[in-house]
Amino acid sequence: MKLTASLPATVALSAAFALAACSGGETPSGSGSANSGDGDIVRINLDPYPSTYEPQPSGTTLIRGGTVLDGIGGQIENGDVLIENGRIAAIGTGLEAPEGATVIDAAGRYVTPGVIDIHSHLGVYPSPGVRAHSDGNEATQPVTAEVWAEHSVWPQDPGFEHALAGGVTTLHVLPGSANLFGGRGVTLRNVSGRTVQDMKFPDAPYTLKMACGENPSRVYGGRGRSPATDMGNVAGYREAWIRASNYRDDWHEYWESAEAGEDASPPTQDLELDTLMGVLEGEILVQMHCYRADQMAQIIDMSHEFGYQVTTFHHGVEAYKIPDLLAENDICAAVWADWGGFKMEAYDSIRENLAMTHANGACAMIHSDDDNGIQRLNQEVAKALADGRRAGLDISEAEAWAWLSSNPANALGIGDETGSLQEGYRADVVLWSGNPYSTYTRADQVWIDGALSYDRSDAGMQPVRDFMLGQPGEGEQ
Repeated sequence: MKLTASLPATVALSAAFALAACSGGETPSGSGSANSGDGDIVRINLDPYPSTYEPQPSGTTLIRGGTVLDGIGGQIENGDVLIENGRIAAIGTGLEAPEGATVIDAAGRYVTPGVIDIHSHLGVYPSPGVRAHSDGNEATQPVTAEVWAEHSVWPQDPGFEHALAGGVTTLHVLPGSANLFGGRGVTLRNVSGRTVQDMKFPDAPYTLKMACGENPSRVYGGRGRSPATDMGNVAGYREAWIRASNYRDDWHEYWESAEAGEDASPPTQDLELDTLMGVLEGEILVQMHCYRADQMAQIIDMSHEFGYQVTTFHHGVEAYKIPDLLAENDICAAVWADWGGFKMEAYDSIRENLAMTHANGACAMIHSDDDNGIQRLNQEVAKALADGRRAGLDISEAEAWAWLSSNPANALGIGDETGSLQEGYRADVVLWSGNPYSTYTRADQVWIDGALSYDRSDAGMQPVRDFMLGQPGEGEQ
C-alpha cells in the first residue's frame, strides 16, 4: 500500500489493511507451472500466481528546478519532471504546471529514477533474523528449480520500509545460493501488501537463481555427496539441462500432435522441469551467482551447449577480467562496490571492478545482497564511481546512475516500464536532499507509480509494517 498525503498517520501504521483488486491470470501455451485446458489440448499456465498489485491513486505533480539524472546518462540542470496518471508525462526545463497540480520546489536538490536492487533477500531472510524466518535456501538437494522465492516472502518484513527510505522502488528477491539451481526469483514493487502477490511487479518475467563455485560444492560435498567439486557442479547442471531439453521436446511433440488432430497424451508435468524448460524457451531469465572469471566463461560455454541465455552474473568480483566476453554474450554483471577477500573465490576482487567492467563495454550494476546495504545503494555507487575515477576512468555522475536504475531494470526484463525518467514510463521517482552521491544526502520523497509513498519530513508518510506495531524502534528509518 502506498500512502497518499490525504491519509492520516494512523493508516500509515497499518499499511497491510489495504485490499488489492484481484485479477486472473491468462493461460497461454508454452511452459509454466499449472495445467489447464485449451479445448482438448493440455496447456501449461505460465502465471499461476499472478500479480494483484494495484497502484495507489496519484494526482498530478510537478517537481521543478532540480538537477535531474534521467537514469540513462542524461543530466538536466534546473530540470523539471511532470507526473500525471502515475506516469512520467514530461521531463525538461520550464514546464508549465497543469491546473490543480502539486508543485514541489526542487532547487538545490536532485531528482532521479527510483533505485532498483537486482539482488535482494528481503522477505525470504527478513528481520528479525531468526531461524523461523530463514526461508531462502531449500538446501535439501542440489537441484530445486521447482521452488519459488515468492512462496517464502514474508510481506511484513520491516526491511522493505527501510529500503524505501533509501529510495528503493523495485527489488528482485532471490533464493539463496546453496544449490546449483536454487529456484525462481520474483520482482517486487516496494509497497506494503497483505500478500506477496500485492507486491509483484505486473508482468515482470520470472527468473531462475543458479549458483556456481564454492557454495554448492561446499554444502553438498560437506554431506559426502555430489557436487563436491567444480567439475561436479558442471556435471550437475548439464544433467539437469539434458532432462529439461528432453522434457521440452516431449511437450512440443505432444502439442504438435494434438494440434494436428492426432490422439496424443501429454507428458506428466514436473515442476522442476517446468522452470528449466521456461529458461530454454526464453521465458525465464537466468540470474547466476558466480565470482570467478574462469567459472563465468565456463557457464557461458554451457549456455551455448544447451541454447539458453544467462541474463546476469551476480557478485562477479572478477567481471573486470572478462568485460569483452560479457558484452559479446549480452550478459550483465551485478557486483558490490568493495566487498571481497572473504573467501578464496572472492580473493581477486578490486574496488574498480564495477567502473572497469562498465568502461570496457559490458552492462554493469550495483547490488546489495544485504538488508543494510539496500538502504544506501546510492552511496555504494558513489564509492564505485570514485574508485573508477581514481583509476583514470572518465565516468559522469549521470552515466553512473544507470548502475542502480536502468541497467538492473533491463536485466530484469522491465526496462521498458521503469528504471529511467522517460515519457510514458512508470513514475518511480526520488527527490534527494542534495547530490545523491554524498554520504550526507537522504531521500526526501519517494514516488511509486506517481503516488507519494515516503516523505522524510512527514511521519504520516513513512509506512510501518504490521509486525513493527508496538515494537521498540517502531517507525525508525
